[in-house]
Amino acid sequence: MEKTYECPNCGKRRNAEEAPECCGKTMKPLPLEACASAFSAENSRPMQDEEPCDDSRG
Repeated sequence: MEKTYECPNCGKRRNAEEAPECCGKTMKPLPLEACASAFSAENSRPMQDEEPCDDSRG
């Protein structure tokens, strides 16, 4: 699985499976972004946070 790496010296980014080298040093992996969408329809909650959940009893 490819990850995104960034050079600590020049800031260049590169996608690779293993940490490549740049400017004579090993590039550092960038952290993964948090998932902002629901994994499946059962986990989604399209309403506002202030509204109660629909428990299908209505």
